[in-house]
Amino acid sequence: MKVNYECASCMLRQSREAIEHATEDYEKRMDVTLKVLEYMNTNFKKNINSNKLGTDLHHLIMKETNNNDPYKELREEGNQVAEKLIPMIKELLEKDDSLENYIKIAVAGNIIDFGALDENTDMELLIKNQLTIKPAINDREILENDLHNAKTILYLTDNGGEIVFDKLLIKKIKEEYDVNIILALKENPIINDAIVSDAKKLKLEKYAEIISIGASSVGVVKDYISNELKEYMNSVDLIISKGMGNYEGLTEMYLKTPVYFLLTVKCNVISREIGVPIRSPVILKKYLTN
Repeated sequence: MKVNYECASCMLRQSREAIEHATEDYEKRMDVTLKVLEYMNTNFKKNINSNKLGTDLHHLIMKETNNNDPYKELREEGNQVAEKLIPMIKELLEKDDSLENYIKIAVAGNIIDFGALDENTDMELLIKNQLTIKPAINDREILENDLHNAKTILYLTDNGGEIVFDKLLIKKIKEEYDVNIILALKENPIINDAIVSDAKKLKLEKYAEIISIGASSVGVVKDYISNELKEYMNSVDLIISKGMGNYEGLTEMYLKTPVYFLLTVKCNVISREIGVPIRSPVILKKYLTN
């Protein structure tokens, strides 16, 4: 997806938060802010890939502050919020253990996003509210049919915290459909995205083959991801893609494989792009062959 004029203020807000998490030195914060503004002035242009630009900004901040994981505490907080809600989630699943309900829960978990939302947002309350909202686009039935016919699928994760809910969906798919699951995560930290070590802590290797996307990027960026991931993207039967960052990146790529985007819409740009209101849950099948 290309940048929109609104992306500039969002990226600057994100940069400020990242800088504040990365260092407590006010002089350093000022110096890095000036570098961010210089970078934006040079690189924020029409038709630039939004999540590639965002990725480069975060790497600039990490390099200049000498802090490779500014969001470490927030990522761990996201996991704690999700784990706290698991008893409530399991009660909901006992009442309705349909695949649709597992998907809705995984999509609701996508609200745990300190990149798109203010970091002081009450994530627990947001998740509870999201669970009451019907998907604005719901291609769940098509997904179920495709899962019945699939042999191998690729599952692209998004944020820390929501991966706890992803585990429930991945386990459900593995147990009810005869498919191999390739689970792709970031190798190293970027914002509060889920990383390979998060999946291993959750013992997700019981249900999926865990791989790194080959980059620490906001979503997937075609210039940065590994050849292994590119091969999987064009050889699996379908891709399940979580979150807005992956939507931004994948829609810049040509893929033979159909993609199911599971996300909660958290910004005006994505809202207009998909054609649904802010905070809408979305289960969208898309072909990226144009």
